[in-house]
Amino acid sequence: MHPIRIGLIGDRNLEVRAHVAIPKALEIAGKGLPRPVEPVWLSTPTLVQAHEEKLAGLNGLWCVPNSPYESTEGALLAIRFARERALPFLGTCGGFQHALLEYARHVLGLAGARHEETSPMAEKPFISALACSLVGESGLVRFTPASLAARAYAKDKATEEYHCNYSLNPAYRELLDPSGMKVTGVDEAGEVRIVELSGHPFFVATLFQPELSAYRGVPHPLIRAFAEAVFQDWHRVGARIAG
Repeated sequence: MHPIRIGLIGDRNLEVRAHVAIPKALEIAGKGLPRPVEPVWLSTPTLVQAHEEKLAGLNGLWCVPNSPYESTEGALLAIRFARERALPFLGTCGGFQHALLEYARHVLGLAGARHEETSPMAEKPFISALACSLVGESGLVRFTPASLAARAYAKDKATEEYHCNYSLNPAYRELLDPSGMKVTGVDEAGEVRIVELSGHPFFVATLFQPELSAYRGVPHPLIRAFAEAVFQDWHRVGARIAG
């Protein structure tokens, strides 16, 4: 049976909890789908050259945690491919940060947008250090009514786990919603925790790490929604290619 294939953008490291969890989280979320889910690791340096050919046979992309990536350029090229080709996309933790960085550079017109982790001397980085680290923390996330996140969870809030030190610089937040990158999840202090791209079949990025639910052996509603969107892409495109 031809599987639905999800590219994992990141430099695989089995010492990273999220990298161990993600294939399992997809397996759990994909149960009940008509086709099996097959994760495909894509190291970021390999995406710098001929990335379109490498990504063309995939039905979805997940930009995974553990940045800085070996190649920021490779990661951003893959994210842009998903955004422009209407390919289902999920970004978590570092994937959230780089989804916003790609958007800043190629949609908001901020060609010099920087990530403070890799450009510590940047005067006003688009992605900046959190005032308080969220490594090993968990917290409540509130969803915007009728958002993709709210529909996926079928409730208005949830508690999620983090492992991050960087996020959107609050100075740039006001640029997002009017441009189509909607803030659809915030923490109790109102800080950005989920963004979704309007007009895209599935483009969601979270600062938290939903994949860690795999360690409890439970399906995560957002990963399930992503897997379903990927299957719909396979049905639309991949089934025709597979024959």
